[in-house]
Amino acid sequence: MSLELWAMQAWASWIIPLVGALLTPLLARIGGRARDYGAVAFSFLAMLMTLSLIPLLFEDVSWPLRSQVSWVLLPEAPALSEIKAGIMLDPLSIIMANIVSAVSFLIKVYSLGYMHGDPGLTRYWFFMNFFIANMLLLVLADNLILMLVGWEGVGLCSYALIGYWYQDSRGGWLHYWVGEPPETYPPSHCGMKAFMVTRLGDLFMIAGILILAAAVKTVSFPELIHADSLAPADLRWLLPISLILILGGAVGKSAQLPLMEWLPDAMAGPSSVSALIHAATMVKAGVYLVARLFPIAVSWSASLPATMSFFYTVMWIGALTAFIAASQAIVSTELKKVLAYSTVSQIGYMMMALGAAGLSAEIISGYMASIFHMMNHAVFKAALFLAAGSIIHASGSRFLRDMGGLRKSMPITFYSTLLATLALMGLPPFGGFWSKDLVLSAALSSGEYAVFILGLATAILTAFYSIRMIGLAFYGGKREKAHEAPRIMWAPYLILAALSLALGLIAPMLEGFLEESLSRILPIHAHKVGETHGAQFIIPLASIIAIIVGAAPAYLIYVRRVKSSEEIVERRGYMRVLRTLLVRRYYINAFYYRAIAYPSIRLGCAIQRAFESRVIEGMNEALSIGARRFSDIIRRVHTGLLNHYVIGLILGALILIILILAGGA
Repeated sequence: MSLELWAMQAWASWIIPLVGALLTPLLARIGGRARDYGAVAFSFLAMLMTLSLIPLLFEDVSWPLRSQVSWVLLPEAPALSEIKAGIMLDPLSIIMANIVSAVSFLIKVYSLGYMHGDPGLTRYWFFMNFFIANMLLLVLADNLILMLVGWEGVGLCSYALIGYWYQDSRGGWLHYWVGEPPETYPPSHCGMKAFMVTRLGDLFMIAGILILAAAVKTVSFPELIHADSLAPADLRWLLPISLILILGGAVGKSAQLPLMEWLPDAMAGPSSVSALIHAATMVKAGVYLVARLFPIAVSWSASLPATMSFFYTVMWIGALTAFIAASQAIVSTELKKVLAYSTVSQIGYMMMALGAAGLSAEIISGYMASIFHMMNHAVFKAALFLAAGSIIHASGSRFLRDMGGLRKSMPITFYSTLLATLALMGLPPFGGFWSKDLVLSAALSSGEYAVFILGLATAILTAFYSIRMIGLAFYGGKREKAHEAPRIMWAPYLILAALSLALGLIAPMLEGFLEESLSRILPIHAHKVGETHGAQFIIPLASIIAIIVGAAPAYLIYVRRVKSSEEIVERRGYMRVLRTLLVRRYYINAFYYRAIAYPSIRLGCAIQRAFESRVIEGMNEALSIGARRFSDIIRRVHTGLLNHYVIGLILGALILIILILAGGA
């Protein structure tokens, strides 16, 4: 494959959906069908462009491949006279770009049915295509500055799409509000909350990028691998700090502790938005950023031992987030919020694997585990969110208590949801089983046994809330009015659910391929292999036992209905306290509102009263009075008498002559 061809395909993959977004209003003028199918066509073309890059993975290529163009010219700055925008291809970016484009296309097809007749479709299609363009730019960028452009672009689209139903109609309480009293939020609030929380993480990320740029004079990924040797000796201590700060952006975007509370409330957006942004793409951006920084951190760790703190931070943030989010999912009363907590938890697994990989002799295996789990999760979680949209539409409510009995009336949705849920639980032979075990293996290989135990505990909770969700949504009372979703909606999530099984069936071959491909972008010293010890063989057994321990009680309570969950909780005081703690989200969300949001609002109101109302408005009033008085003076000059105007012309001419003569002298 020629250099020119792959470069054209890589650039086109994100430019095409960008053009599609810009053309959406024009297509809307032609007609609704032209707008709708045109929007899907642009995402299809983007998918073709990324698929055409896959053959590069099977060729003998010297990674990375880069294509650069001049972006900003600074002729008066000798040290940085030109800033370039570049696309970088390697196995990580090619794999991630194809995950984004393929899943996005299926979600766009689903949207043709799910969003049919919505009055804001022009806005919807614009932001969906604009999001895809920015996400692909983020993935393919060859430096942190260009990545930040895509990073902020997906953040803007996320804000607009989460708050898509910004009218906050009370009539939509059962469909697109989130939460129950005392934590109930309308769509516009949720969109702003996501924007503000992720921006907080982005501030740390920008600070880290600026430190890197100042210390090593580059933000290019290939060059940053050698930054430990490029940085002056007195500035090398800043490099590990810059990594930790950049991690703040990943924590915000991927909804990890302590910035995880925005994602459950982001379920106010349409289900297609949840599938695209909060399952397959944007929330994976943080994992992708850490995976992109991983080879750099591994390279630095050879000469900068302090870099190991980056891996410890990533691992513990991931492990704690995985467990806490999974525990919140087991009591959630809303279908999409169960899936949202699950997403946060599974992303924690990915972070945990990346951190543990950096602390283990099995660096390549741990790194591959995170990417493989990201791939599996994008598939089965997108299927679950799309199916959830059909379930909510059929039941007329977002609450699990209003569902039940949908198994016979929605068989395709039931079996699609079941397949994807089994993949989420990690049941063999689904893809989730293989990648989850690899994540646990990475934790065990790192010697961090507490993290490994947290991973197993998370697997137990995952099995419990998964079966609980299936039982509450599809078993129980029979719903006469429910009916199956139209084909254009169920076909995408059936394909994704089947793909989650197919990935499991080919997992042994796929693991080898991923490990070989991804090892080519890691430093040479990362390729050493440690002793696996006999303990590694207990992981599949421990994983299956964890599934049984979690799934068995959930099956008896929510599927067989042997005993009521309310009865079990009410008979034990400590369980009532625990349920309250979990329902209130460990009071983390409430703490942010009381400690940050409400004081900020009160401070803003005080500033508005003290400064804006008195100073700014006073200045405006003074300017207005001054302008009126000046105009009164000028108005008096206009007497309407011809003699006065002639005298004015003569005086003006004399002044001009004097000025010209003075200039010539």
